[in-house]
Amino acid sequence: METMNGPDLTIGIYRYEHTAALLDGAVRIEGVTATFETAPLVSDIFQRMVQGHFDVAELGLTYFLRTFDLENAPFMALPIFPNRNFRHSAIFVNTASGIEEPRDLAGRTVGEFGLYGHDAGVWPKGILADEHGVTPDQCRWIIGGTNHPLPPFDWIPQPVPADVDVRHAPNGTTLGDMLETGEIDALVSVDVPKALLDGSPKVARLFPDYETVERDYYQRTGIFPPMHVIAVRSELLDQPEVLSAVYHAFTEAKELAARRYREGATKQHMAVMTPWFSELFAENRRLLGEDWWPYGLQANRRATDTFLRYHYDQGLSRHLLTSEDIFAPGLLGT
Repeated sequence: METMNGPDLTIGIYRYEHTAALLDGAVRIEGVTATFETAPLVSDIFQRMVQGHFDVAELGLTYFLRTFDLENAPFMALPIFPNRNFRHSAIFVNTASGIEEPRDLAGRTVGEFGLYGHDAGVWPKGILADEHGVTPDQCRWIIGGTNHPLPPFDWIPQPVPADVDVRHAPNGTTLGDMLETGEIDALVSVDVPKALLDGSPKVARLFPDYETVERDYYQRTGIFPPMHVIAVRSELLDQPEVLSAVYHAFTEAKELAARRYREGATKQHMAVMTPWFSELFAENRRLLGEDWWPYGLQANRRATDTFLRYHYDQGLSRHLLTSEDIFAPGLLGT
């Protein structure tokens, strides 16, 4: 816990390398007495935020936007993106299904992790629609857990468009097993199916060379897809100096992690266990730039507005929103 005079904030964040300095107290939020909490599963943080436990917390973008449609939206977002990932790699297929390219997904039964339109599902569905003409209404959807049975997330609104066939997986079943046995043809999931990790020949990625595909996607679009934001309770909007302090502390913690990578290049990243990591770091830096994990609205506007469009197109938002609608007014210039 921080021991500074100022407003008391309870903050929930997952332990990433770029948030560790906040959880460990190496970076403090100026003018704030902050109590940081984390959880083994990031979705547990989401649930506790939605249920009123935190003042400030990490929220998946879709979870945040589902609350934004409530009559009295409880949260606004800060342009802090603690989790981002390219998601062509999140689409898996049964190898006997005959699905060899994206357009083959039309007319198929597809599993999705957690809920219809989880963060790692909104992005690939949007990309499939934009670039391959495959829209969600062309598929049948089954929702569940990938490697463990998962009950419905009944603590968050779950809108489903009238023209899309969505049902939950039977109790006690997993989407990973259903994919391997052919009960579903494909799977969109933040979690990698255990069968693929175990080397089963029955499960593969839709894009086997996904790294090349995702690097090409970034070169064409400039988008490194954000998955989560930092949400704040709407009552804090009348304290812009507090929100600014939170933003700058998260930025400082992220910069500490990035600096370790930059400085580690001198010693060929000898503190990292992954072989040939220095060349991977150099290649990523050439493609993504010096600030490869940017915070602030200006560097993320295109990515955020793209997600907002996908969320609306997929029937998950009532209105087409822009970045200016969801981020705290005092941080729109970041």
